[in-house]
Amino acid sequence: MAQFYDSISAELESFIKAQPLFFVATAPLRADGHVNLSPKGLDSFRILAPTRVGYLDLTGSGNETSAHLRENGRITFMFCAFEGTPRILRLYGLGRALLAGTPQYQELAPQFPSLDGARQIIVADIDGVQTSCGAAVPRMRLLDQREDLLQWARAKGEQGLDVYRRSRNVRSLDGLTSDLGAELEHVVDGPAADERATEKDETKPR
Repeated sequence: MAQFYDSISAELESFIKAQPLFFVATAPLRADGHVNLSPKGLDSFRILAPTRVGYLDLTGSGNETSAHLRENGRITFMFCAFEGTPRILRLYGLGRALLAGTPQYQELAPQFPSLDGARQIIVADIDGVQTSCGAAVPRMRLLDQREDLLQWARAKGEQGLDVYRRSRNVRSLDGLTSDLGAELEHVVDGPAADERATEKDETKPR
C-alpha cells in the first residue's frame, strides 16, 4: 500500500543512500512533448535537507532535464530496492539547474563527488514523498559502477567537452532551451521570460 510523507525521514534517507541507482523524470508542458526518464548512478545523489535534494549531472548526449526544469520546474525521482525488502520510493518536487562555475554551484559542489565531465547540479525542493511495495521489481545484484562516461569525459578534456556541450546540450528534443543554452545564446524562453525580456530591453543601447 502506498504511503505519503511531507519530507524525507531518517529511515527513508538511509534507504535512498543504500541504492546504487536512481531515476529522474521530467517533461515539457506540451501535450505532445517528449517525457524524459534517465537512470543515474556514480554516487551522485545527495539529500541536502529533509525537503531538498540534488545530484551532480554529468555531460551526456542530451540535456532534457535542464530544459524541462527551465520551462516548468517539475521533477520526479524514483528509487527501487533490488535487494532485500521490496520498496519503491518517489520524490516529487520543483527543480532547477545550477551551472558549473556559478556561485550557487560552487557553494554546493563540496557535498558531491568530484567527477570528470560535471556540467551542472540539479537541485529540487521536494513537496511530496511516496513509498510503495515494489513487489514486482526483480531482485538484482550490483556488479560495479560503470566508468565509461568518466573515461569518455577525461579523453575529451575541458575544451572538447565545451565544444560538445555547445553542439549537443543547448536544446531539448522539443526545442526548449536548456540553462546552458540560455547562457551561451542569451535566449529568453523560460518561466520568467517576460521579466527577463524587460530587463534585456532596458539594457539595450538607445
